[in-house]
Amino acid sequence: MFYDFDQPVDRRNTHSLKWDVKEHELPMWVADMDFQVAPEIRTAIEERAAHGVFGYSIVPKEWYLAYMSWWERRHGFSMEKEWLVFCTGTIPAISSMVRRLTTVGENVLVQTPVYNHFFTSVVNNGRNIVENPLRYDGNLYHMDFEDLERKLSDAQTTLMILCNPHNPVGRIWSRAELEKVGELCRKYYVTVISDEIHCDLTSPGQEYIPFASVSESCRNNSITCVAPTKAFNLAGLQTAAVAIPNPNLRHKVWRGLHTDEIAEPGCFAVEAAVAAFTKGEAWLDALRNYIQENKNFAEHFLEKEAGRIKLVSSRATYLLWLDCRNIHGCAAEFTQYLRAHTGLYLTEGGQYGENGRCFIRMNIACPRSRLEDGLQRLVKGIRDYEEGIHANC
Repeated sequence: MFYDFDQPVDRRNTHSLKWDVKEHELPMWVADMDFQVAPEIRTAIEERAAHGVFGYSIVPKEWYLAYMSWWERRHGFSMEKEWLVFCTGTIPAISSMVRRLTTVGENVLVQTPVYNHFFTSVVNNGRNIVENPLRYDGNLYHMDFEDLERKLSDAQTTLMILCNPHNPVGRIWSRAELEKVGELCRKYYVTVISDEIHCDLTSPGQEYIPFASVSESCRNNSITCVAPTKAFNLAGLQTAAVAIPNPNLRHKVWRGLHTDEIAEPGCFAVEAAVAAFTKGEAWLDALRNYIQENKNFAEHFLEKEAGRIKLVSSRATYLLWLDCRNIHGCAAEFTQYLRAHTGLYLTEGGQYGENGRCFIRMNIACPRSRLEDGLQRLVKGIRDYEEGIHANC
């Protein structure tokens, strides 16, 4: 079946967080896609809506089977039904687990630059953020295991939030890297929450490795956050899951999710997830190819038109991580200038940690024509911004 990702969709006036902008602005910031969802998912939702009664929902056997078969088929990882717990979203679940698995004043470790809402989940619950900054070699990011061990060895550090694949830098962590993380966390009694929500958005031919699949210690000392929401563009339906092999850990998390009342599905949440994982495979493969073509287009465009910005090599997500160190000033100031003078709305990298302050995140999950518009605005903004700086020197 042919899926037309080139067809623009007007999202204005739909109460969209991303598109709640001025008429001339082009939002390429928050991580949702400007594509209609797979027809099979729309059909499932429409059929459920046609019933006309929207009472309380349960989590049926089909939901568990959909997750289990998808991870077995796509990622070679066998999950058991008992491991899975429904939740309304990854961040609400992480916030709940921070409350259940740590106490006020303890440390939660993250690897910066990293998804900014991890900070919110930790700090808003009275815990302390400890950063294990990733090392950037000018092309790729790598884990700093010496620093990681030093910070995990602190008795106050009791939880680590791993991002696999990593948002925003787009790294797919290797088995060896994940195994080392697992060994260190087991050694120092630190529980791992592995956010794997971008796992189905790898580049064609690239596979991610589930953290819990790496070793017995990784499996028994971790909670994995998974969902169809990123890959199938379903964020607004609030449907996700946590997978917890360890029964003692699972009981704590299950109790927390239910206490916080984020473990009950809305009437479309189950149908959408089941349709995505049982009928959406062809659409997803076509989407991954299109996103890779967008990445290639952006890379060639930037090399030709904006040599002062470097695209960090990425094998996952639809988010570009742009190295702006050769541009005068900081990324926060530059992104503000871009929005004010070109209408291009991007995310400044300082939101993801101090070591992200010279970077910008750009969402390219959009039709090619919209991507080209955004890149042209970016190039114009760079030129005008630097001309303005030189004029004021």
